[in-house]
Amino acid sequence: MHRLPTRPPAALPVAAAAAFGVLLGLVAAAWPPLVRWDDDASATLRAHGLAHPVLIDWLRALTSVAATIPFLAAGAAATLLFALRRDGRTALFCGLVTAVVPIAWGLLHALLHKPRPVDGFVSVASSGFPSGHTTNAAAFALAVVLLAWHRTSAPTRAALCTAAAAFTLFIAYTRVALLAHWPSDVVGGVLLAFAVVPLAARVATRTGGGPTATRRGARVA
Repeated sequence: MHRLPTRPPAALPVAAAAAFGVLLGLVAAAWPPLVRWDDDASATLRAHGLAHPVLIDWLRALTSVAATIPFLAAGAAATLLFALRRDGRTALFCGLVTAVVPIAWGLLHALLHKPRPVDGFVSVASSGFPSGHTTNAAAFALAVVLLAWHRTSAPTRAALCTAAAAFTLFIAYTRVALLAHWPSDVVGGVLLAFAVVPLAARVATRTGGGPTATRRGARVA
């Protein structure tokens, strides 16, 4: 019997989407306190990076783990694996996350045109809000947690959540430390992932499910 992805409460994607919308409005309006926070944090990280060039070299290599190609490859592999196991709704969940996440942040890049920090430690030509790497990392981490929740024990869940949070925060740190993004960009990436992934889980577990999804323990709350 297949175990479906955990179906988060509707409040999670709604709250994340609302918070993302507020942040998006502040970014678009160039709200002075937010701009000052971005500038001050980036200036501090620039000085730290210039003083520690070896760290920057390591971060350049490690940040690529959450680039779009690895994200798409992992998502496609997971989708195919669950499809071959005839676990259709889990495959649908993986496919939705894999497709929708990069489309969502890609469209925002195209529409918003927010400049990145000048003279960063990496050169990126696209718009900066939200951070694509951070969105990918947070989406991947959250998707793994939702997939594993009903397949693991409570201690394993706690360890998995800790690892997922650490991975997301690390990728977010690499993006601001490399001056590829402002801090508000990575916050936006996390919020976007927390809006899209739970919604994908709710869509996938509802499709063709009815009471079966609840009976199999696919719903939280």
